[in-house]
Amino acid sequence: MRKHETLHELSVALATRESNPVELVERALNRAAASPKTFISMRGAAAMEEAEQSMARWQAGNPLSPLDGIPIAWKDLFDIEGTITTAGSRAIARNAVIAENDAAVVRNTKRLGLIPIGKTNLTELAYSGLGLNPHYGTPGDGMRVPGGSSSGSAIAVRDGVVAAAVGTDTAGSIRIPAAFNGLAGFKSSSSRYDMSGVFPLQRSFDSLGPICLTVADCVTMDAAMRGMGKPDVPPAASPPKFIVDAGILEDPDLTEVVRENFAAFIGRLSDAGAPVENRRVDAVERSRNAFRTVGWLGSPEAYALHKDLLVGPSRVLLDARVAKRLEMAGTLGAEAVASLRKLRTELMENIARELSGAMLLMPTVKHVAPQLKELEANADLFAKVNLATLSLTMIGSFLNMPGVALPTSKDTGSETSALLSAPADCDDTVLSAALWVENSTQNAAPIHG
Repeated sequence: MRKHETLHELSVALATRESNPVELVERALNRAAASPKTFISMRGAAAMEEAEQSMARWQAGNPLSPLDGIPIAWKDLFDIEGTITTAGSRAIARNAVIAENDAAVVRNTKRLGLIPIGKTNLTELAYSGLGLNPHYGTPGDGMRVPGGSSSGSAIAVRDGVVAAAVGTDTAGSIRIPAAFNGLAGFKSSSSRYDMSGVFPLQRSFDSLGPICLTVADCVTMDAAMRGMGKPDVPPAASPPKFIVDAGILEDPDLTEVVRENFAAFIGRLSDAGAPVENRRVDAVERSRNAFRTVGWLGSPEAYALHKDLLVGPSRVLLDARVAKRLEMAGTLGAEAVASLRKLRTELMENIARELSGAMLLMPTVKHVAPQLKELEANADLFAKVNLATLSLTMIGSFLNMPGVALPTSKDTGSETSALLSAPADCDDTVLSAALWVENSTQNAAPIHG
């Protein structure tokens, strides 16, 4: 069998008896062992037991769903019964207790027979867009950053360990690693899924979603996370309309390769019949200006939730880069917070009117994945690059926009990506548009290796 099968291909293989759950889980566990630093913990014995149970159901002609027996992975922010949740942090892990219950979305997928093989690595506390972790190692090839914070989830898919992995996204943590690894990533609106059993970073901004090889698989996983055996989101029946913010394209920090690949992507959309309008979007411009002049609204939430880690024995266990960022998060004053909250409410209403049914389209990240060693060695450079990496995805997070990151380049080592976003709670709309793009422009995620 090929190294990188989609969920659909694995489901067909199970239905036709070309493969079986035991074989799939064994292979996934073997590949996980060959993908260093991708996982923080594994469920080897439990996963194999669940695979045996799934195979018995298939043999009896009574699978729980077409996905029954397919291995997947979860970012180590999700509670899975019988495991601890570390949040990628030694400080959290030292006091963590074994979960007695699954997170709600994990439970929904288990009821369909999907098998969690392990919990993937991440930036400590999910607090960076680059994906470095000094405690459990940084996933990937060791040459460039994997993107964060859902670093291990993206690498697990990229390395062919699983066809789908679930992450969280507070300011870009699904979309960025998907972009840096040539994958499809879906960030939901914050209300899309039941968040119980998920370790929080900034509750007003935290959202969930899958990273997969294709948009079609993201749609399948989205349904599974909501407890649905079959997806209920079809491709758009007609070409969606797209609006590109002119200010982002004029940004001098947008690198040439990102700009060129994005222009070529727009060309493919136009060739397929999709109208693309280039103009300034007021809600986008005002959001970006607020980030520059006032700050990030989620910062005080992160500080309030995790400030206790900055004192006592926990402090020395923290990644210094994360600790510094968390300390800075506590400096945003009450007046600034109130101003940003008011602005957020206003702009969430405005963006829906401005788009008027169209999709907001922009590059996902301004640059390709940076070199890892340079960022490990230079804390100031790390902080600067981290902010630049998050700068575009933060817009959708501030406006609570569901979004799908799609690859615009298949060049291994210099992948680029486009981000399709829609107003809050229009998750079906953006997924439907992304499916249309994938089907109409042959923009399925590239196969690596």
